[in-house]
Amino acid sequence: MKNDLGDSFADRQKTAAEAKQALLARFKPKPTVTDPDLKPRAEKRAEELLKVREDRAVEKAAKKQAQADAIAADAAAQAAAEAAALDAKRGERKERKALTKAEAQAARDAKYAARKARR
Repeated sequence: MKNDLGDSFADRQKTAAEAKQALLARFKPKPTVTDPDLKPRAEKRAEELLKVREDRAVEKAAKKQAQADAIAADAAAQAAAEAAALDAKRGERKERKALTKAEAQAARDAKYAARKARR
């Protein structure tokens, strides 16, 4: 390549070396600039783990509450059934007593009527 500027060989060599250095500098790793708001991976992972644990704890508490509610509902249903059975038993007993009372009254009335008929 012909140079019209009149550079000397040393100048051309120096320019070529600088160009070569510039070319090599492009391939050198550059220092990384980290974002101050960027969290380290370990912190991110710890936060995600904490969130998952909290979600699982909420789900577990909800499941326990549902089981407790089901047990309470069963107990309430059983108590209501027992109360209904007791009420039915009491009703039958009252009915029997009323019937017995009516029979006794009828027997007394019959005795009274028989006594009146004898006179």
